[in-house]
Amino acid sequence: MNTCISNLRLALVPLALAAAFPSLAQTQAAPQLKETVVTATRSAQPLSDVVADVSIIDREQIERSGAVALADVLRRVHGIEIGRNGGPGATTSVFLRGAESRFTAVYIDGVRVDSQATGGAAWESIPLALIERIEVLRGPAAAVYGSDALGGVIQLFTQRGEEGFAPFVEMGLGTHNTRKLNAGFSGASGSFDYALGVAHETSDGFDTKPQRLSGSATPVSNPDQDGYRSTSANARLGLKINAAHRLDATLLSSDMRSQYDAFSFNPARPVDDLSLHKLQALGLNWQAQWSDAYSTRLSVTESQERYETTPSVYLTTTRLRGYTLQNELRLGQHLLTAALERKEDHLDNAPINQGRSQNALALGYGFTDKRHTVQLNLRHDKDSEFGGKTTGSAAYAYALTPEWRATASAGTAFRAPTLYQRFSEYGVATLVPETSRNVELGLRWSQGVSSAGLVAYRNKVDNLISYVGGPGACASPWGCYANTAHAQYSGVTLSAAHALSGINLTASLDLQNPHDLDTGKQLARRAKQHAILAADTRVGGWQLGAEAQFSGQRFDDVANKNVLAGYSLFNLSASTPIAKDWTLLARVDNLADKQYELARTYATAGRTLYVGVKWAPK
Repeated sequence: MNTCISNLRLALVPLALAAAFPSLAQTQAAPQLKETVVTATRSAQPLSDVVADVSIIDREQIERSGAVALADVLRRVHGIEIGRNGGPGATTSVFLRGAESRFTAVYIDGVRVDSQATGGAAWESIPLALIERIEVLRGPAAAVYGSDALGGVIQLFTQRGEEGFAPFVEMGLGTHNTRKLNAGFSGASGSFDYALGVAHETSDGFDTKPQRLSGSATPVSNPDQDGYRSTSANARLGLKINAAHRLDATLLSSDMRSQYDAFSFNPARPVDDLSLHKLQALGLNWQAQWSDAYSTRLSVTESQERYETTPSVYLTTTRLRGYTLQNELRLGQHLLTAALERKEDHLDNAPINQGRSQNALALGYGFTDKRHTVQLNLRHDKDSEFGGKTTGSAAYAYALTPEWRATASAGTAFRAPTLYQRFSEYGVATLVPETSRNVELGLRWSQGVSSAGLVAYRNKVDNLISYVGGPGACASPWGCYANTAHAQYSGVTLSAAHALSGINLTASLDLQNPHDLDTGKQLARRAKQHAILAADTRVGGWQLGAEAQFSGQRFDDVANKNVLAGYSLFNLSASTPIAKDWTLLARVDNLADKQYELARTYATAGRTLYVGVKWAPK
């Protein structure tokens, strides 16, 4: 632990450099200021005008990461931690600012993805190879998105076709006999644009539960390799009917087959346990620009998440449908929005066959000038089970100088219980939604390509649903769900970026306290400190990168008795053109071969190497 704390202190060095040497900053404008984001308000706006705490990850960063799983890219973003029961194909949780995994609303090309069995997206089933861009919004956004966005929102976008024809092929090999092959093409001709991609990945994996009985060589679980196989595809089509109207269709499909070790194991008759995960997301959109000031967007979406295990018998299917009509009226520096939205959720998990719906009206107002930015949102959701729920948010930013900007915001949010939490054998039909109140303050500095920021936040959650009881307390002798807990996710995030003598430095440090307000205990699998350091530079024809990840001590249980030790990971990456239209990528993760756990008794990958090549004609 002392070593981890010492390493965390090192994370402050680039932050100090960025603050102490602003005169070294280059004079050109920071590229990210030209970025446009949609996640903060569901309306396109320049990143420089966004009050909320937002991060963007583009395809170049994804490829440079060399990561196989989406969660491994997200864990390199400040404010995010992950939990995982083994390798990339295993059950994965994403904690945004310490909030429960189910408290992050997830969208793929605008299509909502969630599980009404476990709550939250099945991160392990989303194919990273087909993702072109990621937008991360930290902080509650229920006043814009409704239920689920209690901790934040993560939007994933696939590739969109641009003028011309652009094919690509990417292949790679890695440790654990990991093999990756991706291919596709995109383009546009006249009023029609298109993008198509396919991806196939396999890995032999490693033994994710290598424990043995005390004083014995007998394993407590199957000592086989726990690998995975993933096949996925996506298509994105657009048609510009005329100058004012456009149609878009998106489709993503993923099929994941992964091995895992069940709780019961008989050495005399070992069983190869498999999980089968299928995900589909379909969206249809019509955008209309009725005048210079007024536009609408109509979206119809559907997603299906199917999870099955074998030979143990378990099958659950979640189907989500969404209908959204977004109206935008731009009057000079003012933006007025009004949205009508309907969500339909259905869970098929025998004997459960239940559904529910939510109808909502969401209103928004935004104002931006040289010094002031205001964002106000109000939303009312009417749930078929719980009745009405109103949420709101207010955010304000003030430019103190051209370089310094202060922000403040407050908002409320909620998440309705999952259908499994209400109707399973462990369910309680009278559960009420979990609710939150969030406040945050921020201070940001930017000059040229250098920047630094500080955000302090407090998100208090009431009616937190937890698993409790046993005989007498619940209908089931094994326990049940109940609105018994109160939690608070509070913390401070420091981040910085600086260009120094051709080296791009970035750093972030999260000091947080996600805890149970009733017991004072630290919430499971979340550290009080975690940090990221990264540097990249160009030497000759090579793009070189180095990265360090630090995480403090965590606990695997709500009683804080099972300790997960802190850890430090060091990663290296390199890429270079090797021929016309060909690029070589190499990456080493966990360079020091650190042994650590993200979930108790589950192993993680040691030192891994990945080497890939990509063909992409310009």
